[in-house]
Amino acid sequence: MNYRAPLRDMRFVLHELFDVQGHCQQLDNGLDRETIDGVLEEAARFAAEVVAPLNRNSDEQGCRLQDGEVITPDGFRQAYRQYAGQGWASMTGPLAFGGQGLPQMVAASFHEMLMSASLAFRAYSGLTEGTVLALDHHGSAALKQTYLARLVSGEWTGTMCLTEPQAGTDLALLRTRARPEADGSYRLDGSKIFITGGDQDLTDNIIHLVLARLADAPPGVKGISLFLVPKRLVNGDGSLGERNAVSCGALEHKMGLKGASTCVMNFDGARGWLVGEANQGLACMFTMMNDARFQVGLQGLGIAEAAFQGGLAYARERLQSRALGGPAAPDKPADPIIVHPDVRRMLLTQKTLSEGCRMLAAYSARQLDLEHGAVDADTRQAAARRAALLIPIVKAFFTDCGQEVASLGVQLYGGHGYIREWGMEQLMRDSRITQLYEGTNGIQALDLIRRKVLGDGGAELNALIDELATQVDQAGAVPELAERVAARLEEWRALTDTVLQACRRDPQEIGAMSVDFLAYSAYVVLAALWLQAASTASSALAAGSGEAAFYRAKLTAADFYLRRILPRADAHREALLAGAGCLMSLPEDDFAF
Repeated sequence: MNYRAPLRDMRFVLHELFDVQGHCQQLDNGLDRETIDGVLEEAARFAAEVVAPLNRNSDEQGCRLQDGEVITPDGFRQAYRQYAGQGWASMTGPLAFGGQGLPQMVAASFHEMLMSASLAFRAYSGLTEGTVLALDHHGSAALKQTYLARLVSGEWTGTMCLTEPQAGTDLALLRTRARPEADGSYRLDGSKIFITGGDQDLTDNIIHLVLARLADAPPGVKGISLFLVPKRLVNGDGSLGERNAVSCGALEHKMGLKGASTCVMNFDGARGWLVGEANQGLACMFTMMNDARFQVGLQGLGIAEAAFQGGLAYARERLQSRALGGPAAPDKPADPIIVHPDVRRMLLTQKTLSEGCRMLAAYSARQLDLEHGAVDADTRQAAARRAALLIPIVKAFFTDCGQEVASLGVQLYGGHGYIREWGMEQLMRDSRITQLYEGTNGIQALDLIRRKVLGDGGAELNALIDELATQVDQAGAVPELAERVAARLEEWRALTDTVLQACRRDPQEIGAMSVDFLAYSAYVVLAALWLQAASTASSALAAGSGEAAFYRAKLTAADFYLRRILPRADAHREALLAGAGCLMSLPEDDFAF
């Protein structure tokens, strides 16, 4: 399966929908359209020519633990050297430490490409960017001076060490301990599991950010601190010193993503340094976690795009049966399966979910950029609220879509999709973890209702609805689609009020409604974005664009989404309105009957 970045659609989203050049002017970073397009073209070449060829073998070969060291699949080390050497690692890093300071709106397109090309390869660099964020925001001057430049450049990588066997979502249960030393450092003892890139042979050093407890810490999450623990200690002159007392005890045996090392990490009196204030580790880690959850959402999008490309190529080539209306290719023994309505249903579902998620990814990336880079404090705060609302939707919905689109890819190939040779079953296996890590999708749904919607009484969600409604009012070029989306937005507003009232009456409703409410919200947001895309395409056609086929495809895809995909929201609405009673009334012992 040959991956090629969807550059035309990426340019449509960035330039025509969201004016990324104007966004860059607002951030005062000097990027113009020509530069952005040049970055995307080089990124596409790197993803297709350097990274994508590694994907199949990485799944076949996997990682191995040899003499206490993790060996990555063949080709990963060489590709990673190119990744760091060509400056891809430093795209979003702070300028003060050698980064390029590119906005997330631009970087997210490259990251999506990497996810499509080889999710396992991207796993090693993905958390490094979050490590940079956490350290830049919360680290001491000394820690920044020692570690940041080499993390930004990609010379070293970073990890996030949260999970323990008894403490996954509930970090209040974690047991890793930290004890202070006379020189201001700490010694950490404990074990962490499911640590992506916990050990590897790509870089000479790995910087672990570890959650642990001090002896006098208060119980629960209020007693968690964050520590920086390097694989190898760093000497005063910046050279690498002795190996720290941190090691990979085992590699997890996984369903997919086999080219990415997922490690059990043991800290046996490992030397570390406090990041931020004592007992404020969770707040520090959430700086990193929001970025990580956005990146996991991009993983779902990347998988979806790869599966769509594979399904489309196969549907054009595979000859099977005749079209229902008569032979479409009479010179061939059978017609390509793309002529069949059900095949087109699957392809259009893949296309509209993938492209819809790409639009929402760009919109969300813009909020992340403004949160950190806008000059005006009010703009930063507004963007932070909007990003906080969207992140659980992006993480959960995109990864659900990635799994669905990958499953459709398998279905499109028929029996060939179920065997290894074609690569579709790998996409389905690789994507499954995205619905689980960085907070399961059920946890994202709880976060959306409990913290984001209940937290402010629905104020930010209603502000989003208002903004989308304004876009609908401006979509005069496609009045029928606009009318349909406008009705959905008002239904969403009323449903939100109903959800708020129910959750305030009975806390069980928070969990009972959350998954369906997140899905409903996501389908409606994508509908508004597809309306914006259709309106833009209609205007381009009216202006006599030389790319008429591209814009006609946008109009057709928007119509398909609103007619065939958006009705899913009705099922989610009906399900959440059914309430918690039908979930909680069955006694536990009666589940076996």
